[in-house]
Formats: sequence, C-alpha cells, structure tokens
Amino acid sequence: MYNAYAMKKLATLLLSLALLVLQVSTVLATVDPLSVPNNIFGIHLMDENDLTDAASLVNSNGGDWGYVTIVIREDERDTARWNRAFDRMQQLHLIPLVRITTTMTEDGWTKGDTSEIILWKAFLNSLNWPTQNRYVIIGNEPNHATEWHSEISPEEYSDYLVMFSRTLKYADDRYFILPAGLDASAPSDKNHMDEVTFINRMYNHNPAVFDSIDGWNSHSYPNPGFMGSPTDSGRKSIKTYEWELEVLSNLGVEKSLPVFITETGWVHTTSEDTQYLDPETVSDYLQTAFTTVWTDERIVAVTPFMLTYPGKPFLQFAWRDETGEFLSFYYTVQELPKTKGDPVMVQKLESKETPVPQNDLLAHIDRYKKIVSVANATYWVS
Repeated sequence: MYNAYAMKKLATLLLSLALLVLQVSTVLATVDPLSVPNNIFGIHLMDENDLTDAASLVNSNGGDWGYVTIVIREDERDTARWNRAFDRMQQLHLIPLVRITTTMTEDGWTKGDTSEIILWKAFLNSLNWPTQNRYVIIGNEPNHATEWHSEISPEEYSDYLVMFSRTLKYADDRYFILPAGLDASAPSDKNHMDEVTFINRMYNHNPAVFDSIDGWNSHSYPNPGFMGSPTDSGRKSIKTYEWELEVLSNLGVEKSLPVFITETGWVHTTSEDTQYLDPETVSDYLQTAFTTVWTDERIVAVTPFMLTYPGKPFLQFAWRDETGEFLSFYYTVQELPKTKGDPVMVQKLESKETPVPQNDLLAHIDRYKKIVSVANATYWVS
C-alpha cells in the first residue's frame, strides 16, 4: 500500500501530467512592477466599454500605462471578445488586472471549481496580454458566503489558489498571481468570517499558500459605512493593506509582496440616496488619498470601485451619475499629476506545440477531474 508521502508524490505526478495539455515552453518570468517607472493610478471597470474613459482618467496629466481592474466570469471566456478588449488596452496604454470569477446563481457566486482551472489556463493563454506581467486575481472576497456557494472555507480557497497559481505558472512564468481581496470589515457569523481567522486558517491548512502569490491584493475601504476619513489608518481604512501585511508578517510570512489596492472608494449621494457624502467631499478625500496616503513605495496600483454602474446596488460608488455624466471627483483625479509608466512589454514567444482546439480540450475534462480528485485527496505542498 502507498504511504502518505508516496500518495502526495503520485498526486503531484498526475497533476503535472494533466498540465501538459496546451503546455507552451517559455523562458520569461514576471518582473517587479516597481523596478521600472510606474503609474499607480487605475480604476475598476464593470465592462470593457469604459476603456477609453478609463484611459482619459488614469493616463492624464503626464501619466501613462495606468491600470484597470476587469472581471471575467466563467461564462464570458470568449477569446475574440476579450482579445478585442486587450488590443484596445494595448492601444490606450492600460495594464489589465484580470479578476477571474465563477457564475452567479440566486444564492450568490458558485465556488471555485478546480476542474475549470485547465479551461481558464487555455483561455488566458489565448489572450494578447499587453505587458510581460500577466496579472490574474483569483476570485473575490471568499470570506463572504455569497462568494463561495453559500459556504465559507478558507481551506478550499487555499487549495484552489495554490492549484490555480501552479497551473498558470507551469504554463507560463509571466503570470503574476494575486489572491482574492478580502473584506476586512466582515464580522464572524454564518455568512461571513473575520479576515484574520480566514487568513490564519488558510495558512494553517497549507503554510506554503502565500508562496503561490506574487503580490498582495487589498480591498482597502474607508469604513465605517465607506465614509471614513482618508487620514484614518489601520484596519477598515484606506490603509487596510498595511494592517493586512502585518497580519501576514505575524504568521511568519517573510515574502515581500507589492500591493495592489483593487477596490476602495467612498460612497456619494444620488437622487435616491442622500445620506452619503457629497461629490465635492469625495473629491477632497481622493485628492488627499492619492497625494499623501497612497504614496507608499510598496503600492503598484490603486483601482477605486468603480467607473460606471447604472443603478443599485453600486450606483453610489460609481464615478458617473444616473444620467451618465461624470461626477466632480472624476475630473479632480484626472487633473492630479501622474507618472509616465514604463512597464516591461510583452515579448511574443513561439509555441512549441499546436494549441488544442476548444472542442478537443473539453474531452480532457473528465480525465482532469479524476486527477484533481486524487490531488485534492492527498494535498501536496512541494
């Protein structure tokens, strides 16, 4: 009979064999985004129709190569559609931070399915990435039950993150992996888990989990009520990332992680909700944040949530009003001085194998699921 060590090695071997599907040999790797001139300004987008307005915001007043956070669902893996968007980002000098997610049901988002990872790899490899670093965010706020099929499982998310990272990096070392942003303000109840508890359980399940990421992704919101002062610090502030890095350090995580604040921002009044901040106050807060707070040399990008949202539940975060007009703080941020970013650009590599057509790829899934089940049953660390 196999002992536990032998089973771990067998699982690793089987998974490695599975990952040979669509394998492309590369010699390039990720680069430190802070080793070159970098423009931290960015914005979170609902879809790719806002790319031009995003570029006008983040690449203004001396800026170039700002960032956009975009979300791609499992049911949106349309290579033609997203290559049009990626080609547009190349033209507009925008760096995509791609947050991959699952599908929505009436109970919330389905949990990350390890059998989908190979399809994600095929899809992501088919895109025309504009820069050498291929930034991929694995999921969103899994310390909310609505983000993980009505459950909260740091252990499952840890396995999913590690497997996703290793799968992508095995295919191409240019993938720059970011974990899901967590909700630092979440309580511990049946629908939420305190962030410290969630991180500790991820780490206790697999101490190597944070070796699988290249940067830290933070949802540094100004709480309470998304209306806190920009000069607040610590947990539940726009400097939440500092507190999160301290949590990791206290666990013994010594890896230096550049910071990506992919969600942040203040709520503003709308025609229906007048209890929030007026746009002029949001303008002042954003100016203070960008000029005196988010100047931390560890920050790569700040992409406030979000440029456009047509109605509830996120209209109060949107940088446009109900009529589609930009609010005053769009122009305030547009006028702020920015850095002319100079990211390391993509180098096209010739594949040593012919890509497997999508229909043929689907035939591999049943076999892959069996391999994944073995790997999950004997979770590997090395």
